[in-house]
Amino acid sequence: MRHSVDERLFQQTAHSPSYFELSRSMGEQGRQLIDFCIPCNPYFPTKGMFEELAGNLENILKFYPSDAATITAQLARVIGLNPSTIAMSNGSTELITWLDHLWVTESLAIPIPTFGRWTDQPMETGKRVDMFPLQERDAFELDIDRYITFIRSRGSRVAVLCNPNNPDGGFLPQREIIRFLDELADLDLVVIDESFIDFVDAEQNPSVAAEATIRPNVVVLKSLGKNFGLHGIRFGYMVANPALAGMMRKTLPKWNLNSLAEAIVFMLKEHRNEYDESLRMLAHDRFRMGVELARLPELSVFSSQANFLLVKLADGVDGGELRDHLVSQHGVLVRECGNKLGMSSQFLRLVVRPPQDVTPLVEGIRSFMVSRWRTDSRVSALHSIPPSAPELPRPRTPDASGPMPTINGHRSRGRHR
Repeated sequence: MRHSVDERLFQQTAHSPSYFELSRSMGEQGRQLIDFCIPCNPYFPTKGMFEELAGNLENILKFYPSDAATITAQLARVIGLNPSTIAMSNGSTELITWLDHLWVTESLAIPIPTFGRWTDQPMETGKRVDMFPLQERDAFELDIDRYITFIRSRGSRVAVLCNPNNPDGGFLPQREIIRFLDELADLDLVVIDESFIDFVDAEQNPSVAAEATIRPNVVVLKSLGKNFGLHGIRFGYMVANPALAGMMRKTLPKWNLNSLAEAIVFMLKEHRNEYDESLRMLAHDRFRMGVELARLPELSVFSSQANFLLVKLADGVDGGELRDHLVSQHGVLVRECGNKLGMSSQFLRLVVRPPQDVTPLVEGIRSFMVSRWRTDSRVSALHSIPPSAPELPRPRTPDASGPMPTINGHRSRGRHR
């Protein structure tokens, strides 16, 4: 099947195009897109929760939400923190914007590649952004000691660390993050962006949110939209000591949260078990999807603790061309990372989805590689160069006596990424 798509939509922003804009441009077929682009949780909210929301939709849309203090108090009861240490917002990017305005006065250090707003926002307000490049040869693993040395050498006054990181899913254990906070206790602010922390299964309690409540210069960011797969609600919050959290609450509008966000918060407590089960299911899917992708000889797959996998295409394969092929020929939307600082178009970030959705993704990648090989063969023939005839790309079936395929060769190093 072929879908008409306006490829200019992928060039208009440093971020992914709006799902709605893209689907509208594709007409009826746009509603059938399989989305591997926007990080989500495919198992939460449950069907029953959506039915409950739908049954109350008229009231949710007709009436004003409660003020932020009321909604914050309920969230605090669910997550077990003092409400004075929480500030809730209309998405984590709203918090990033106000963090920049309130506390970034000179400079900010950030490893790259990472979430684009951490570099774009301070640059838009004239701050110096000290970018610490993560190396592909190290599987984009962040070395805390080298990052601290970099921060000191540049004289950065604010430091940011995303854990797990976006787009590679790299994760650092809690003890390393606490050591990072200890080493930088003299900075104006240290931000730990934990937008994807709930997807970590390498450690039982990886968050440092409780640490932030008792430290003078630490803020932890959370994104419920990413955790619950409800990006349309625009719902995030920060955890910090009461003074910092209070300053943010006073800065934000009184009614900055919508009624749909309020409805979700008040549903969380009774659906906690379903949420925990969704995380277990997603972790299982992450492993299976990684193995399936690693069987494709044209891909290198990086180990991840988030709800997405970073993959690198073989030399000479352009991610933009593959992205356009997948969306137009197979109705599969992926995130090509050519517009991310520290990345190139050889990299794709693929959201973890259930096995039935991974099948068309793998088939689409394989068909692109086959068509590309045939095109290269025809070009070689036209130039009178006898083309080599490699076997067409097929999944590598693991030998019964040999090991299962590893993901980018890093699984044997015993690191949790």
